[in-house]
Formats: sequence, C-alpha cells, structure tokens
Amino acid sequence: MRSKALHYNDSIKNYTSPIVNLLKSAFTVSGLTLVSRITGLLRDLSMATIFGVSAMTDAFWVAFRIPNMLRRMFAEGAFSQAFVPVLAATREQEGDAATHALINAVASLLTAVLLLVSVLGVIGAPILVMVLASGLRPEGFDAAVTMTRWMFPYIACMSLVALGAGVLNTWKKFAAPAAAPVLLNISMIAAAWLGTPWFKQHGIEPIYAMAGGVMLGGVLQLGAIWWALGRMDLMPQIRLGWSVMKTAWAQPATKKIIKLIGPALLGVSVGQISLLINTQIASYLATGSVTWLTNASLLMEFPTAMLGVALGVVLMPQLAAAKAAQNPEQFSEMLDWGLRLVVLIAIPSAVALLFFALPLVSVVFHNGRYSDADVAQTAHAVMGYGAGLLGLVAIKVLAPGYFANHDVRTPAKIAVVVLVITQALNAIFVPFLGHAGLALALGLGSMVNALWLLVGLLRNKTYVPQSGWWRFAAQVLVASMLLAGFLLWANQAFPWLALKSNRLERIALLIGMVAASVALYFAAIRILGVNFRQFLRR
Repeated sequence: MRSKALHYNDSIKNYTSPIVNLLKSAFTVSGLTLVSRITGLLRDLSMATIFGVSAMTDAFWVAFRIPNMLRRMFAEGAFSQAFVPVLAATREQEGDAATHALINAVASLLTAVLLLVSVLGVIGAPILVMVLASGLRPEGFDAAVTMTRWMFPYIACMSLVALGAGVLNTWKKFAAPAAAPVLLNISMIAAAWLGTPWFKQHGIEPIYAMAGGVMLGGVLQLGAIWWALGRMDLMPQIRLGWSVMKTAWAQPATKKIIKLIGPALLGVSVGQISLLINTQIASYLATGSVTWLTNASLLMEFPTAMLGVALGVVLMPQLAAAKAAQNPEQFSEMLDWGLRLVVLIAIPSAVALLFFALPLVSVVFHNGRYSDADVAQTAHAVMGYGAGLLGLVAIKVLAPGYFANHDVRTPAKIAVVVLVITQALNAIFVPFLGHAGLALALGLGSMVNALWLLVGLLRNKTYVPQSGWWRFAAQVLVASMLLAGFLLWANQAFPWLALKSNRLERIALLIGMVAASVALYFAAIRILGVNFRQFLRR
C-alpha cells in the first residue's frame, strides 16, 4: 500500500496499464456515444422541423417515455446493476464455462418474463398513459394510447440488448453496445422524413410513423448486439419450458442476481418515478411543456451520456473484477480516476448549459415549426438541468462503487430520500418557473444524491482519495469561471434567433464558439498547472 503522503502525480507512476486500458475503453465508448448523440440531435431536429410543438408531439413523447422508462428501470437499470457484477465475479472466480451457463440461464428466464410483460403492456396501455400523463387533451391521450401499444414491445428488445451489452462489456468489448443506439436514431430519422409523408398520404396520423421507427430501431439494435455476441461465440441459448425455467432458477448465481434485482429496481425506480411525476405535472402545464422538457433533457444527456454513462459502463465490470480479486487499492484508484475526469469535464459542461443554452437550443431545434417562444422555453429547462449536471454525471461513476460490491440497497435508500427532496423542490419552483422548475428540482436533487453516495464511499473506506484534490478542484473552477465569461459574451453578442433563415451561418457560428470555448478552457486549465498526462498514466 503506497503512502497517502505521496503527491497525486507521483502516486500514479507505478500504476499504468489498467488505467490506460480504462481510458482507451472510455474513449471508445465516449466517441461512439458522441456519434449516437449527434444522430439523436438530428433525429430531434427532424421531429422539430416536421412536427413542431403540439398536443401530438406531447402524446408521442409520453408514449415513447413509457417503454423508455421501463428500459431505464429494468434493462439498463436494475437488471444491469445486478447482472454485470455477478457475471464478472463468476468469470473471475469460476471461468468461462460457468459464465456461459449463467448467460444461458438468465437469457431464458428473461425472455419468458419479457413475453408476459409485453402482452400486459399492450393490454394495459390506457392505464399506463393515465398514470404518466392524465392531463393530456383527449385527442392527445387517445394517440398516446395507440402509440404506446405500438411501441411497448420495444422494452423486450432493449432488455435483451442490455443482457447482450452486459456480456460484451464484461469481455471488454464496448464498441457494439455503445454504437447500437445509432440504429434507433437512424430509424427514427427515416420514419420522420420517409414514413410521415406516406402515413399522411394514406390518411393515417403522421406522428404514428415515429412509433414505427422506434420499433424498427429496437429490432435493429437487438440484431446488432446478437451479431456481436455470435462473433465471439457468446450467443445465449434461449430455451423456454417449465423444466428449463426450473433448472435456470436453481443456479446459485441466478438466485444471487434475482436477489439483487429487487433492491436495485427500487433504487432505479425512484429516479423513474421522479420522471413520471414530472411528466404528470408537465401535462397540466402549458401545451408543449412535455416537449420542451424532453428536448432540454436531450441536450442535458449529451454530456451525461458521453462522460457519465461511458465511464459507468467501462468501470462497472472492472470494479467488479477488482472486488472479486480482493484488490481494494485498484478499486479505489479507478474510482478516483473516474471522479477526476467527471470534475474536469462536467463542470465546464454545466457552465455551457447555464450560460449558452439559447444558442444551443436555437441551432438544434429552431427550424421549421419550432418557434422563438419554443426556443426560449426549452432554453429555460436546459439551464435548470445545467444547475445539477455535475451530480447527474457523478452518480454514474459513484453508483458502480456500490454495485460492484453487490450493495444495491444503499443507493436505493438514498434515492428514496432524494425523491422526497426533489418533490419538495418541485413544490417550491414550479409555481414560479413552470416546466423549468421541474428541471431545476431534478438537477439539484441529483447533486444531493451524488454527494450522499460520495460520503458513503468515503466513510466505509471503499474510496480513498488520492492527494491533490483541492488544488485540482480550484484549477477547474478558475478555468470554468473564465469559460463562463466568454460564453456569456457569446450568448449576447450574436442574434441567434434572428439567424433562423441562415441555418448554415448559425451552425458555423456555433461550431466556432464551441471550438473557441474548448480551446479557452483547456488552455486555461493547462496554464493553471493541470497535467493531462496524469489521466493517461492512471
């Protein structure tokens, strides 16, 4: 164990390979996530251009949110949090043969559950829409029910994608899972530009084309992940039948996963319940509130996914392996490395959302039927999310520190309390800020959540910070203040809304301002003494 007195830059020199591999993997995931987010922005730009903001767009986002919410709760949430650590530990301790048997057992059980859930979801669509957004206008409510029935099987596709992604990530194959969401975005873009005219020509509500695009995207993602598994001879052997289910259920590792899913589902569900409540509240606010919030969240998720999700995906199996190998020093150092990257990138990203929201929204959404007022309302929500971006990103790195230790109860308990805090903040902010108050409450609640998770890791000594944190944080804050001043000037110096008719000029201007911002921030951080090579060495 190295002395804690060693300075941060010195302590990293004897520990290179695992962190270098982590950084390469993180760059791979982050790069592909960037492609996914760019195509996602093109998807939403297409929808904003063709459909604008209306009761029908609110209905679509409500209907899409139902399977998406379940995906985040179960597929990418509780299931992944329970499955990946057990899978990594099984491979580390029992070898590949036992791991393959576990994959087959879990895939068979999961498929049986998904078939049942899909049928129930299609039947119960009116109830689901009522629970999520009872304030929709009658025509919007009926459309949301229809599109929910079209899209609900998407959760089955994405749950199997999550299983395959967990397997690939455990084998350190991160590219296919990170690239798969691009297929959804391409499908929805095609649906917007090609499906919408066809639907309109045949007398069908055009927004329904987007529901078809979602289902096509889910099938394509599942096909891509299954193809990647097949190339590695890891294709799950799915068998249905009572005897197969009974045998699969009896496996000790399967029982452990099922035991972990319950508390994990509680923790993830709390976040989705908060989203559900926000959607319900937004459905009673001004028409378009659901769409404004959804579009704002897409901009917020850009840095969250590129950094937080990418780091979480890469760290989870590595932390689980370090835990199984009983290497607490490596476990702590990987967490420290991840948190420093979060601070380095998330704080300036938050500054951008707070001080440069209107230019970002205007370039991405201000086209076609998306009005000046829609831009302003979306920008207000973006700023609300920006206030809590650091917390939203940090949770993605801190939570795996618990999950890798097979502790899903602590994050769940924290999430329950934070849900109460968030709703109290909603009661304070929404009467004055409307839909933007919902975004602000969610962001501040995430900050509380992240801080609580951090304190827990520090108290039980799971995470022991390396030296040099105070100096590093001060360097990032000073550079971010310089960035804030520049972005505030750039926000006011150019007529972003008036440039709607000059789309290419506005895009070029945004690219120039973003490039200048990045150059300014990293030049300042380097002048202040941050050595970027430390992230490579670690």
